[in-house]
Amino acid sequence: MSHDPLVVFTPSGKRGRFPRGTPILTAARQLGVDLDSVCGGRGICSKCQITPAYGEFSKHGVTVAPDALSDWNAVEERYDSKRGLKKGRRLGCQATVQGDVVIDVPPESQVHRQVVRKEASARTLIMDPATHFYLVDVAEPDMHEPTGDLERLSRALREQWGIEEITADLPILARLQPLLRKGKWQVTVALHRDHRGGPAKLLELWPGFSEERLFGLAIDLGSTTIAAHLCDLRNGEVKASAGVMNPQIRFGEDLMSRVSYAMMNPGGDKEMTAAVRDAINDLTASISAEAGIEPRQILEAVFVCNPVMHHLLLGFDPVELGQAPFALVTSSSLSLDGRDLGLTAMNDTAQVYILPCIAGHVGADAAAVALAEQPGQSEDLVLIVDVGTNAEIQLGNTTRVLACSSPTGPAFEGAQISAGQRAAPGAIDRIEIDPVTKEPRFRVIGGDLWSDEDGFDAAIATTGITGICGSGIIEAVAEMRMAGLLDPSGLIGSAEQTGTPRCVPEGRTHSYLIHDASAEGGPRIAVTQGDIRAIQLAKSALYAGARLLMDEMGVDKVDRVVLAGAFGAHISPKHAMVLGMIPDAPLDKVTSAGNAAGTGARIALSSISARAEIERMVREIVKVETAIEPRFQEHFVSANAIPHATAPFPELKSIVTLPDISFNTGSGGDGGSGGRKRRRRVRG
Repeated sequence: MSHDPLVVFTPSGKRGRFPRGTPILTAARQLGVDLDSVCGGRGICSKCQITPAYGEFSKHGVTVAPDALSDWNAVEERYDSKRGLKKGRRLGCQATVQGDVVIDVPPESQVHRQVVRKEASARTLIMDPATHFYLVDVAEPDMHEPTGDLERLSRALREQWGIEEITADLPILARLQPLLRKGKWQVTVALHRDHRGGPAKLLELWPGFSEERLFGLAIDLGSTTIAAHLCDLRNGEVKASAGVMNPQIRFGEDLMSRVSYAMMNPGGDKEMTAAVRDAINDLTASISAEAGIEPRQILEAVFVCNPVMHHLLLGFDPVELGQAPFALVTSSSLSLDGRDLGLTAMNDTAQVYILPCIAGHVGADAAAVALAEQPGQSEDLVLIVDVGTNAEIQLGNTTRVLACSSPTGPAFEGAQISAGQRAAPGAIDRIEIDPVTKEPRFRVIGGDLWSDEDGFDAAIATTGITGICGSGIIEAVAEMRMAGLLDPSGLIGSAEQTGTPRCVPEGRTHSYLIHDASAEGGPRIAVTQGDIRAIQLAKSALYAGARLLMDEMGVDKVDRVVLAGAFGAHISPKHAMVLGMIPDAPLDKVTSAGNAAGTGARIALSSISARAEIERMVREIVKVETAIEPRFQEHFVSANAIPHATAPFPELKSIVTLPDISFNTGSGGDGGSGGRKRRRRVRG
């Protein structure tokens, strides 16, 4: 029996089968994929650009052949010749389905743009950047003392500033003579000092005294998002922050899927490297424009990233990271020329510093969190959880610091959730469920009002209600547990068992209906049993990683918990505790550090002494490998219950009473009916 081809859209994860010849734009609309179009599919507006991905995708269970889409047609040829299409792009209204295919919808083709929640947090920085300005008076050439201009500039820097030695690349040397003469032998130079010592590097120069401002980029290269902070190298001020989706999502939502893609597709690692470097160049150009500066004023970049992103940024094959013993090409910090990484959107001489990795699964982003949060200086025992597609966890105090990573997957980011989406305007991000009426109220990104408040419909008129993002799904599941709609095993009750017609049958299970606009052609947003399972798997991995570190430390409780990361900053501590994402602790001791990895990157950008400090700290952190630790699986299984199968959670019990129910045994209802006939329509 032959099936219609399978079409998988990223980053949404939505999929469906469509007859051959179906335009990609049509498939996207039928699945509710966020793909823009203004011209009605005539190939004029170019809003529906998509990027097909080819090769074997074990994550999606498909192999995409080179002829999975129709050939370029005359409309695409005409558009490309007149306005240009990026390499690999197609017009979704013109390309038609011919076989199984994975389609990436780039940010600029999405109606509801991603809200990259990686804002810079306020932080007092000690400024000692690697790149400094120096005003220098250079001796004029003398026939009696035949020396080159570079040598006399070097001597002037030594005499006037105590800088012993400098080097310069050819492009700078080519500009040296005319600029010295234009400035009448006075120049302002930008010199870069490596914290390990050695000669300073001449990056840029201007005739006479220059008040030019120099900037650096602190970049948090995540598996889902890439966030950048443009910082003034004089005072550390953040001039602009911006982010984009990591285009590698089309090769796999989680890290191991990308490693698998590299394993199964020759040259796949190079594809992913090119994609992420292009995205960084685009991000550099856009953040420069936002701040109103010239990209050539960016002379430095600092990167923090997990080990797989680290290897793919650097052009290293990540295959070894997919199997024990998870060997890195190098775990040391790296100081490189930006052009060696293909970073063409900043100054040609820009220097790049990449923080060290802690271990094969604990990367430079975890090192940056350690630099920002300093667990080794904490008198009390602190658990730091950087929540993301791959959670990185640290536990420590002044005695010692332990670290591990835990494969949570993308459910916390809204992926693998039936009505899930990235954090974008229109996405439900807060929810409350009345424990008596079982009725929900919610807020969406882009609006400040709750859904039961006057003016809500007008406030969201421009965004609508489009889906539910990661913080929303966490609150929804925790609220369902508190309201008695969900039992400790994670089973959703029927309408009879729960007392609300919002619990509707779906096959052999039930779902809880939050909002239904299907009558007007809008979305139907519900929490399904499959969504609960996806969240259970993610939160169990997170809890098990934390518990494993507590075992290693020989403790049963922690003094405080810090939730880090863009996502961690938007998690309600109470809901996280109800869900059992984190070990029990007093709620007032559960705090958010915001984007701690990005903060660590800014600290390293601002201070060369901080670079030396993190290199020392990384050598002292004890790494724990979850992948080969048998106790991890034991903790994982126990953590599947909500909040936990055996841990008592006394702090949580002191503020929340969770219903003692079991929908498997019929308590709370007749047990057998399961709501099989109750189909009353509910509107949210």
